[in-house]
Amino acid sequence: MRAFVSQIGMHLFFLFLMFLLISVMVNPAMFTEIPWPGTDAIQSFKTMLISIVLEAVPFILLGVLVSAALQAYVSERWLARFLPQNPVAGILVACVFGILFPICECGMIPVVRRLIAKGMPLYIGIVFMLVGPIVNPVVYAATYTAFRARPEMLYARMGLALFVGICIGWLIRYFVKTNPLKRVSATLYAGAPEAGDHHHHARGGSKLVSMLEHAGSEFFDMGKYLMLGAMATAAVQTFMPRDALVDIGQGPVSSHLFMMGFAYALSLCSTSDAFVASSFVHTFSFGSLLTFLVFGPMLDLKSTFMMLSVFKTRFVVLLMVLIGCFVWIGAMFVEHFYFTA
Repeated sequence: MRAFVSQIGMHLFFLFLMFLLISVMVNPAMFTEIPWPGTDAIQSFKTMLISIVLEAVPFILLGVLVSAALQAYVSERWLARFLPQNPVAGILVACVFGILFPICECGMIPVVRRLIAKGMPLYIGIVFMLVGPIVNPVVYAATYTAFRARPEMLYARMGLALFVGICIGWLIRYFVKTNPLKRVSATLYAGAPEAGDHHHHARGGSKLVSMLEHAGSEFFDMGKYLMLGAMATAAVQTFMPRDALVDIGQGPVSSHLFMMGFAYALSLCSTSDAFVASSFVHTFSFGSLLTFLVFGPMLDLKSTFMMLSVFKTRFVVLLMVLIGCFVWIGAMFVEHFYFTA
């Protein structure tokens, strides 16, 4: 599915180049009339881009190493064995799993699919999928580093993520009675090795080699999204008129909607989005930055395609509506009673 999303992006890019080429051929004068940015703007863009990337790369590297270790050494069957039957305890355990196992949102959906197919209750899996990418130690450290001057943003992000995940989990438990997986366990695991095994084991490779290969692949995959997000952020900060950006960023509704759309389109990894958000501290309200930090890891463009490949469309639409409503309302509540206190 990630390859499919990448192919769509490449096709759109080439279509844009073709449109630009045809436009220049039809009207060559337009090329000379474009108001190209000056040297200072280009230098500012490069400086901001490099600073965002350099701050985020160590956390992405740490995150993919831990994620790869879990992929190689921890089986989903082993995790599911310890789930309690009590729904309250089950949701709390899902939150604890999210804190203890630093899997970013990019690797969370396949893991949750395997857990649900092996018997994990749906509502527990959804809480784990929504909360885990935000409250894990790597994201905690990244957010703390990005918002050293405003530590309250760190606590607000963790608290709102837990609140949204728990509320959605409870609603799913009471109102979703059918299995939303597109493939049942019998077909999903037909001919597949047992949980915890990796295809490299069948070839005699070691778990360490498997872990390093998985980490390398995920690092370069996440690096693409980081670069795209950092470039978009640096471009918005450098080339978008400051007055227009401030008007959007301080609006009680427009700032939240803009940041939700921004987070959805950028599809940043949760280990790096805090550094992008921190670059907007002096432009956007803290409530809208909180919306960006919680909404993006729970729902973005790439995770939407991944969820559509795993869950039925109706269930994905339900999740999207619930995430959007709870994050928006929760962030506005926190902004009113916490950041303005």
